[in-house]
Amino acid sequence: MRNKILSNKAYPVIFLAVIVTVAVVLLIAVNSVTSSIVESRKAEEVKNTLENIFPGIDRYEIEDEVYIVYQDDNRIGYAFMADGSGYGGDIEILVGLDNNFGIAGISILAQTETPGLGSRITESSFTDQFKGLSVSDIALASEGGKIDAITGATISSRAVVDAIREKMIEILDNLEK
Repeated sequence: MRNKILSNKAYPVIFLAVIVTVAVVLLIAVNSVTSSIVESRKAEEVKNTLENIFPGIDRYEIEDEVYIVYQDDNRIGYAFMADGSGYGGDIEILVGLDNNFGIAGISILAQTETPGLGSRITESSFTDQFKGLSVSDIALASEGGKIDAITGATISSRAVVDAIREKMIEILDNLEK
């Protein structure tokens, strides 16, 4: 009987279907267990980053993709997430704005750029250039802006600059309404 089942031409298809079904069920189970952990760690990372950009932060609220940051029940700024596409993949950036809509600070939360080159977008020598700039100043110096690109990582630098500028324009339009 066993030889008859194994010699059936449908056996490999059925066997693979069972394996795939079991794998999918296991992946769904693992995802349901770990997704809440991943979300809470991401929220904690955002909170810590907001504390670095806005020292003295008491709390924040999220409204239409914008973090409204408070200290002693006074609004001290805003923050938002900007996503860019660099040389090595996606770049996730948290941008803080002061009450006058100038950049209070930025932080690269996730990136997959080339180590030693594009990954230098996370260094303070690059990110500190954004502090105090308005949306009109956010461009690479070679394009008339105030941001110096990282040597050998122009694509990564441009991805950060473009992502921040584009999202900032969108956010400021929404805040003004």
